Amino acid sequence: MLFSPKEKGQGLVEYALILVLVAIVVIAALMILGPLIGNVFSKVNSSLSGV
Repeated sequence: MLFSPKEKGQGLVEYALILVLVAIVVIAALMILGPLIGNVFSKVNSSLSGV
């Protein structure tokens, strides 16, 4: 066997930590860019309703 069960569990924990860090980055980006994207959709909506 190349990996003992302890190392296999350690790998799963590392993947979970990476997944959590990616989720935090995505949430932060959405919080920063959310209002900007909302403004763009509002402008598009108001221009379409004016036609």
